Amino acid sequence: MNTLLKVDGVHTHIKQYHILQGISFEAIEGQVSVLLGRNGAGKTTTLKTILGLTPASQGRITFRDIDITKKPTHGIANTGIGYVPEDQGIFASLTVEENMKVAMRKEDEATLAKREYILDLFPDLKTFWKKDGGLLSGGQKQMLAMARAFVGNSKLLLIDEPSKGLAPIVIEKVMEAILDMKKHTTIVLVEQNFIMASRIGDTYTLIDNGETVQSGLMQELIHDEQVKRKYLGIG
Repeated sequence: MNTLLKVDGVHTHIKQYHILQGISFEAIEGQVSVLLGRNGAGKTTTLKTILGLTPASQGRITFRDIDITKKPTHGIANTGIGYVPEDQGIFASLTVEENMKVAMRKEDEATLAKREYILDLFPDLKTFWKKDGGLLSGGQKQMLAMARAFVGNSKLLLIDEPSKGLAPIVIEKVMEAILDMKKHTTIVLVEQNFIMASRIGDTYTLIDNGETVQSGLMQELIHDEQVKRKYLGIG
């Protein structure tokens, strides 16, 4: 198993606030790594720090054995990391087709094949191909956000709370899509819905007060009632 991403002892300050105070975890190629923790634990900031949106003040981040800790966000994206933010980040005034074109770095055979694959995975996007992104339902916007990140030559996808605000039937579709997508890419996922996280995650990292407190196999966490109760408030 190859380590695609390694986050080692990362600290992040936002203005005067010390948000991340020692985050460490690895993402294995072809797997779904889930970041878990209560609201405000530092999960979203961890994704933003990997992408350089909130730069690390200490520690090291490597992607495909390249140190990306001090790279600007556009440079990090160019190494092959895609990002699906919590608010989805689509262009509301552009059509689905235009949103996809903006995300595609080129229109070669491989990229077009990736586009066809992701449109087969999310058939709603084909149906509303000429519709403005802002007119889509919440679930369709999430599908579009994930599709855009996927077609941008991404070897790693950072996805922030894909189930947030979605109906259970749509969450099921998103789960199925993520499980299918990991055949083609590696995923680091922030997710509050533990049922969803436990069904699609291969590994987990627990974050509490900006620190990594535990990492391991998701199947082990599922049966650890004490840890789930302490750090997630469930069990």
